[in-house]
Amino acid sequence: MDVCTLHRGDAPLLVSLPHDGTALPEDIAARMTPKARRVPDTDWHVARLYAFARELGASLLVPAYSRYVVDLNRPPDDVSLYPGQNTTGLCPLVQFSGEPVYREGEAPQPDEIAARVERYWKPYHAALAAEIERLRGLHGRVVLWEGHSIRSVVPFLFEGRLPDFNLGTAGGASCSPALQQRLAGVLAAERERTHVVDGRFKGGYITRHYGRPAAGVDAVQLELAQLNYMDEDTFEYRPERAAPTQAILRRLLACCLAH
Repeated sequence: MDVCTLHRGDAPLLVSLPHDGTALPEDIAARMTPKARRVPDTDWHVARLYAFARELGASLLVPAYSRYVVDLNRPPDDVSLYPGQNTTGLCPLVQFSGEPVYREGEAPQPDEIAARVERYWKPYHAALAAEIERLRGLHGRVVLWEGHSIRSVVPFLFEGRLPDFNLGTAGGASCSPALQQRLAGVLAAERERTHVVDGRFKGGYITRHYGRPAAGVDAVQLELAQLNYMDEDTFEYRPERAAPTQAILRRLLACCLAH
């Protein structure tokens, strides 16, 4: 199985979906708890949710393997992105529920983690970096859009209910102020949805590492509360919820292209 799939578009927009994958190699799955083998912390259905981006000419990069194999949105040295807060690591040992991923004594050791970085992490990032450079070469500038989703209530990670749309720009460092303002304006116009800019989710490794607005790469992360397009208990995609959410996403990506 390929580590990731890249659809190459011709517009200055790359949509990266690093937590969409659900595959587990058999040798890893055999050591995991039954609950973890269901990969509950997947960014469920985001590739389906963002499929329309192809119509806009965007490139899409989608992984095959679960974040439990290796988290593509964490730095390879596993330095915490949110010091002092609960989070999960490069090869997660705990689920968002706080429960273990592995059976006792079965967690990956440093050599295995390094091997997973080589096998799964590096190919995704090589494809990501190459596509950014290809699009920047074509257009001079490119927007990298990080599409994520998460349950609306995860006490292990944050208090209360998460806003519907969580825009992350690394505190304004990963994209131009003008783009941030335009995107925030789109979300502010949605009176029936809640949003925040650079709240609990300011952007993971990909947003922070690749966002270089002065060099022509604007990077933005959107963490979407999953109840906006799916059933959070059954993981079932709900088209009637997804359609209005996709309309908002379309306006956001159109903003990126206009920028």
